[in-house]
Amino acid sequence: MTADAVAPTQVPSLSPMYLFRWEEPQQAHVLLYPEGVVKLNETAAAILALCDGHRSAADIAATLSERYEANVAPGVYRFLEVSYAKGWIRTDP
Repeated sequence: MTADAVAPTQVPSLSPMYLFRWEEPQQAHVLLYPEGVVKLNETAAAILALCDGHRSAADIAATLSERYEANVAPGVYRFLEVSYAKGWIRTDP
């Protein structure tokens, strides 16, 4: 596992410097931070909405796999790893 990997047992939460919310003018979820904004697609928003500090990465992947009726776990883990590397989320062991 690399330093940026998110293990299934880890519990991701949004980093405190980011605010996740719906932006009506953009008709999209966004991540707001002091230097700007990141417009999220529907899939990214669905994943980040579940990063509440209570669900494990495995729980998030399972929830979304059930919601979309497909095994989306590999994509969820990739997105969590990118989000972690960008500093959008943090994880608890």
